[in-house]
Amino acid sequence: MITLLGGIALLIIGYFTYGKFIEKNFSIDPSRKTPAEVLKDGYDFVPMSKGKNAIIELLNIAGTGPIFGPIMGALYGPVAYIWIIVGCIFAGAVHDYMLGMISLRNNGAHLPELASKYLGKPVKHVVNIFTMLLLMLVGTVFVTSPANLINSITPNWLGLGAIVVLIFVYYIISTILPIDKALGKVYPWFGAILIISTIAIGISLLFSGSPIPNLTIHTIQNFHPGGLAIFPALFFTISCGALSGFHATQAPMVSRTSTNEKEGRFTFYGMMIAEGVIAMIWAAASMSLFDGQTLSQMIDAGTASLVVNEVSIMLLGNVFGTIAIIGVIVLPISSGLSAFRSLRTILADYLNIKQDTIKRILMVTIPLYLISFILTNMDFNILWRYFNWANQVTAVISLLVSTRYLYLKGKNYLVTLLPGAFMLYAVVVYILSEPIGLRMGLTTMTFAAAAVISIGILWVFWTSGKKQKEQVDPDGELLNDQLPIGTFSTENA
Repeated sequence: MITLLGGIALLIIGYFTYGKFIEKNFSIDPSRKTPAEVLKDGYDFVPMSKGKNAIIELLNIAGTGPIFGPIMGALYGPVAYIWIIVGCIFAGAVHDYMLGMISLRNNGAHLPELASKYLGKPVKHVVNIFTMLLLMLVGTVFVTSPANLINSITPNWLGLGAIVVLIFVYYIISTILPIDKALGKVYPWFGAILIISTIAIGISLLFSGSPIPNLTIHTIQNFHPGGLAIFPALFFTISCGALSGFHATQAPMVSRTSTNEKEGRFTFYGMMIAEGVIAMIWAAASMSLFDGQTLSQMIDAGTASLVVNEVSIMLLGNVFGTIAIIGVIVLPISSGLSAFRSLRTILADYLNIKQDTIKRILMVTIPLYLISFILTNMDFNILWRYFNWANQVTAVISLLVSTRYLYLKGKNYLVTLLPGAFMLYAVVVYILSEPIGLRMGLTTMTFAAAAVISIGILWVFWTSGKKQKEQVDPDGELLNDQLPIGTFSTENA
């Protein structure tokens, strides 16, 4: 119990301390007009209140990640708490804040455009591929996972296939609506259900009498029943609750609806901290109510959705437990919708297809949904592993973009470079060792090869950055994004 409550307290303290430092390092300008105000189009660029932006950001980034990930991370034991707390404060929240604010300074640009601007145009194509792959996997995962949850609380005659189709229908309808109608009207209600159900689970856990494992000198070890190594697997299993590249695809959506730069810390950094709190509660509940072997068998039998069902009913009873399950269901449905919405705009930008009519919107949207529908027939665990790797590769790219941004502007760039370098090494080790990659296993050769590859990538990144800084125009757009929108280009006015 002490670790759970202390961990939540540290997350909150991190928001008010390290979050404030990151905000100061970025150098916000509360007087600067935002893309929502200057580029208002009534569809994607729509001014919305701080509260709505925050709840949209939370629901966009959450999905089942801060619940399913920590449930599977609980297999490793209390050591999972460390990555949630440290990762969230020093990596995930920084990642979300920086990408959201850089996008806000660049007319609400998505990650591929930002990568092109700060890392070079050739990088844009690679980032586009990774981003679209990630969003397709996210959208598919966030169709499959809520469908399984809904199936667990609905009559058998409805069927899993019918539920999947109904979710896609909802996505299509919401995709063609302006953002303030598709998200602004519905998400506050979804958010209320999520927050209330999470608090209920947390309070019920504290008074349930079940022993909540603490992080001690005796529990800092690997309890995984399958013997899976903590590194790098844990850092991919718990992603959305600590660090997630998917968030880099969502932050630009909210950067297009924010009306003041000083809202950024609450909206971007703060909502990631909230996600960390959710992750802590579900990791603690999973460790408290089930031993590792039982938890592993439940995950294998019905994915983490079965654990969500059991935890909710055990702690809250049938009626309130079902309401809590609904609270979990709204997360992936909202994130899935946001994933497909982002995927549509990124693909449309890449192919230069204007999204100014329903016909053009559906021309891009329908093929994406058809591909995703086919992917729903894949094994969920395999889909989740591919999603995890693509997710953290995207996080690395986002952190490198943020590092280059801070470096060019003479700011403290270590705040993004250090977590970026760590996760770069992790993703290289993962793809070299895992069955979805080169199957080398976790050998000395794997770790050495990953170190050489990671250092090589960072060397190219560093030398290209030095060259870019030497050639950059001190009066140009790259170093003066704090100036009003339209200062450097009439087409952006």
